Order: sequence, then structure tokens, then C-alpha cells
Amino acid sequence: MNSSAKASPWWTPSVHADRRPFLIGRNAIQAALRGFFAREDFIEVDTAVLQISPGNEAHLHAFATEALTTDGQKAPFYLHTSPEFACKKLLAAGEERISCFAHVYRNRERGPLHHPEFTMLEWYRAGESYESLMMDCVRILALAAETVKTGKLAYRGAESDPFAGPERISVAEAFERHAGIDLLASVAADGSTDRDHLAVETKRVGMRVADDDGWADLFSRVLVEKIEPRLGFGRITILDEYPISEAALARPSARDPRVAERFELYACGVELANGFGELTNAAEQRRRFEIEMAEKARVYGETYPIDEDFLAALSLMPEASGIALGFDRLVMLATGASRIDQVLWAPVAEVGR
Repeated sequence: MNSSAKASPWWTPSVHADRRPFLIGRNAIQAALRGFFAREDFIEVDTAVLQISPGNEAHLHAFATEALTTDGQKAPFYLHTSPEFACKKLLAAGEERISCFAHVYRNRERGPLHHPEFTMLEWYRAGESYESLMMDCVRILALAAETVKTGKLAYRGAESDPFAGPERISVAEAFERHAGIDLLASVAADGSTDRDHLAVETKRVGMRVADDDGWADLFSRVLVEKIEPRLGFGRITILDEYPISEAALARPSARDPRVAERFELYACGVELANGFGELTNAAEQRRRFEIEMAEKARVYGETYPIDEDFLAALSLMPEASGIALGFDRLVMLATGASRIDQVLWAPVAEVGR
């Protein structure tokens, strides 16, 4: 077969027939999770896609559009990269347990695990610790597997038992174990980072370091190349306590101010979820957003606006924990799909191919 031959469209009957078992599994898992949240007294909410700000993370890329006022004036809008800002405003309004299946949009992302439009499952617990979210994740992964009658999560030949107890490891422990790097030696008590120290350590373990790499670049490179490929095999992994500089929306840990109440969930080397003990200090949140946007300007030459409404809502928001789970990826691992487009009913058209 010619490797340059174009694949048949997803709507071709034969292609759809191959995809359909994954899609039926998707619907069953979504129904099961809705039942789970209903039993836990969550209210399912629906948030607007169009937002003033798509989020203020340096390396997330949004789709931009514009609205026309009734008199024809143009106003910039973005498709949200997450329903997070809207959900936190609902917490400020008085909701205590909310869940949301949201279509979200991220530019410059497409591959076996990435799609420009995908479904994010987010849920929030007011007045509860972020450890409660970890327990939710354990139950949700088991429920997904039970729903499609499998005893494992699987991806590209790797397997993870969703019924086994999870491994919980801090980011610092993972860097020491899998890369031989003392990560927190490059993080000061106030959360500031020492780029040169981490660069020396990164070179020492045989990894490349570019002259213009910042601390965050080096952190991400080690994480992606040395840590993530070793997480979630045999059983799921909870990677906990990210350095504070890598957790712009999370509150500092009471145990160690250098790290934050942030964790990520992995199965078969695939990141499934990102959870926080939520930051509610508006001044600190603004400072972190400004740092993120300065980095975005440095690397990509662009920035996104800050949602002032969101910062105002933080003054009313209760202490809470929240999490975002890639629903499509969960379906992939539970049904055995190898690509994200196999579990999307109608994938986004590919361009530039």
C-alpha cells in the first residue's frame, strides 16, 4: 500500500463499523459516570464555550474569534481550553459540588492522544481536600473498566489494573527515582527556581540543555522523557506535589511551601487527569498569571487577556478542590482504542495534510 495514500473518511461505513464498538463504549462510560456523580450529590453544569480569556497557561494555545455588538463593534473572544474559570465562578455563586462534561478547544494539538476539540470532565468539591479527588479518580477508573467489562486499562501494549491500589509518588521522588535528579535542590523556600542548578543536573544525567532553556523547559523535558514513560504501568500512578512554579492555579502545600497541592493521574504512561487544591488568593493568582503570560510572550510572541471577572469571583470562592480529566483518553484506555479519533463520534477535519 502507498504510505501516502489518503485514509478513508471516518464517515465511510466500513471505517465507522470499526469505530462503532469504541463509540458505544464511550456512551456507556459517560452514562455510568453521570450516575456516579448523581449518587455523590453533584450538580451537572453546562458552561459557555466563548470566554474573554481562554486561560493563562504559557504553553496552551487557544482558538480566537470575535463577537459583533448590536452596533457592529468587534469584541475579541476565545474558545475555552477548559471550563475551569466558569466552574469556579459557580462555586463563588454558592454551588458546592459540580461536575461538567465540556467540549474544549486547544490549538496546535493533534496526534494519537491529542485532538483540537475534545471532552473534558471537570468536577469540584467545595470544602474538601484534594485527596478526595484522588479517591474519586480511583473509583472512576474502576467504574469505567467495569462498564465496558474489562479488567484492565490498555494502551499500545501496556496495561494498568484499575482495581489495584494506586501508586502515589511526589514529583521530587519521581525525579530522584527515574532521573537521578534532586529537583527540589533547585527550588527555594519562596518557590523561586535556580535554572543553572537544574541545567547542571540535567546535563549530568546525559540530557541536552539549550542556552535559552529556562527552568520550566528543563523540568518539562525531564518529566516527558524520563518520568512520564514510567508511570501507570501495572497500576495507576498519582504524581503529587508539583513545584509551586508548575502549578499556577493550585495553593501551596502546608507541608512544604516549595510545592503545591497539584497531582496528575497516569495509566499506561498516559496522563489522564490534573487535580488541584484550588488557589483562592486573587492577588497571588494575578501574579502567577502575569508570570505565565510573560513566558508565553517570550516563547510564542503572544499573550491572552486576564479574566478580571474570574479574579473578582475568587474573593467569594470557598476553599475547594477541583480536577480536569481527559474523558476521551479514559475511554481509549478502557476500550482498547489506539487513537483518540477512534472514540470521537465526529472528529475534527484535518487541515494542511
